[in-house]
This record gives sequence, C-alpha cells and structure tokens, in this order.
Amino acid sequence: MSNDISVAGTLHAFDERWPIAGDGFTIARGAKREAHVVVVEITSNGHMGRGECVPYGRYGETVEQTLADIAGFGPALEAGVTRTALRTAMKPGAARNAIDCALWDIAAKITGVPVWTSASLSKPRPLTTAFTISLASPETMAGGARTLSNCPVLKLKLGASGDAERLRAVRRAVPKARLIVDANEGWSDDTVETMLDLCAEHRVALVEQPLPAGADEALAHIARRVPVCADESVHGLETLHHLKGRYDAVNIKLDKTGGLTEALAMMRAARYEGFEIMVGCMVDTSLSMAPAMLLGGAAAMIDLDGPLLLAHDRRHGIRYDGAVMHPPDRRLWGG
Repeated sequence: MSNDISVAGTLHAFDERWPIAGDGFTIARGAKREAHVVVVEITSNGHMGRGECVPYGRYGETVEQTLADIAGFGPALEAGVTRTALRTAMKPGAARNAIDCALWDIAAKITGVPVWTSASLSKPRPLTTAFTISLASPETMAGGARTLSNCPVLKLKLGASGDAERLRAVRRAVPKARLIVDANEGWSDDTVETMLDLCAEHRVALVEQPLPAGADEALAHIARRVPVCADESVHGLETLHHLKGRYDAVNIKLDKTGGLTEALAMMRAARYEGFEIMVGCMVDTSLSMAPAMLLGGAAAMIDLDGPLLLAHDRRHGIRYDGAVMHPPDRRLWGG
C-alpha cells in the first residue's frame, strides 16, 4: 500500500470517558451511559498522529488489556514500524485499530499527503448516516423516531421480546423513513424467518446480525426476503469465507478489523465476493469516525452516528447537519 512509511517514535495511550446523551444507549445485550474509549498518540520528529478505539466486551476485550497490548507494541515502534508490520504483529481488534489509525495520521503529517490520497480513495465528501434508536418500549422508540424527521435513515436496535410491536410502532410513526434493523444476535432459529418476513412487510432495507455469531447456519436455509448483514459474524479478512450463502452484506467496523489498513483490504475483498458494504461504528467520538468515513464512498449503508449519541464531542469534531456528516477537519485526523 502506498505511503506505508516506517515510523520510529514514541507511543502514548490513555483512556477517556465520554458521557452519552439522554438516558443512555441500550441494545439487546445491555445498556451503558458512557463511551469508554482508548486513545493512542504516536510522536515522531515533531509530529503527532492519533487513533481511537473502543474495547468491546462482546469480543473479550477490556480497556485494561487493550492499554497493555498497546504498551507492548511500544518497543517495536521505537525501532521503526510500518502498518504492514503492525498488521502481522498484532491480531485484529481494538488495540491494533488505534495504533493503525495513528500510523496513518502521522504518515500524513510527515509527508503532507492526506490519508485518502495515500489509500487511493476518492476525496471525502458529505455522507448521510443512519441515526440509531436504542432498544426501548414500542412507544418510546416510536416517539424517538418522530423527533428525527431530519434523518432519512433510522437504525432500530431490536433483539428482545416485543420486537414485532416495536417495528410496527416505529413504521407507523415514520412511514417514509428508510429503516435498518439491528437484532444484535437476539433472534433464534425459530423466530428469524418470521421476523424477516415482518421486516419485509414493513419495508425494512437491511437486517443486521439476527442470529448469534457461530450459530447462524439457519440463514443459509431460509428465504431471506430482506438483505441480511453480518456484524458480529465478521471481523478480519479470514472471516469472510464463512459468510457465503448466509449473508448479503457485511458491516465493516475498524475496531473489529483492527484498523483502516485491514478494513480497506476487507472492503475490496467483500465487494469482489458480491457482498454489499455497510460501514459501522461503536459509540465513540469523531476521532474514530474520521478514518471510518473514508470507506463511505464504497458503502451502500453508512452508520457513523457515534458522536451524535454523545453529550458532547471532541475539539475539531466532525460537523453533522442533521444526518449529513462532513469530511473531517485535518486538525482532527488524516492530514
């Protein structure tokens, strides 16, 4: 990959807590009131590059272990490292993501070449993102949908008893909105086909991860009247071949792939295999959105609303006009 320069420098990592707006964020697996992120700063010859990640308990990650894994890479960075070497040295996941994105950022600052140019991508442009409505009662979710009339794409967190009522209530509230349903592994072999049929009847555009990762064989044997997108079932490149016949799309998140480098390779491989692309995120700040946004030009679905779910974002954060997100300020990341 072009501009994969060797960087020798010092590595500093720390965690931050960002409060979530309103009453918090709820999915089928639980609720939280803050985004607990890890930030990496790489300093070399007067330049500093940054990256951010969210360790995710669903994948066995903790903030403490992520910080330890990042610190363990410090000696390699002091000697000089490329993104290619990082990809070999560390497994996919949050820790590698933060380092990889920081390496992209500092390379852009050292060379003066923006990341999108180095990555052979089109120039960033404004994108329309989905806005996520967290799991709640049908009435609460419908009320939330009504307040988002300026958001043409809404993503509904489902995956619990009462999902049919939730979907019906939201569709009545916003008859024209494009809907994505994210079940977060919450449906079962017994209910998945019925729920997909209901989603089709209510004009849902995409359903994410209806069955648990590793227990999704049933998707290969039912009529999928709505396109189904893999999320927890897909991570790095090596997981793509398990998806054929079960899924129609893949949700690429940098915290799963382990950075922009792997995400770019995965995006190209997934498109070659005939999968649609969704670009997603955890609940985190604009520092995480900036590299993910570069994948948006090739994606059928954009779900990069993390900063919109926070009580406040970091300095020089991405500007959102309703559901339209604008290319990041180079002072934030990427240039």
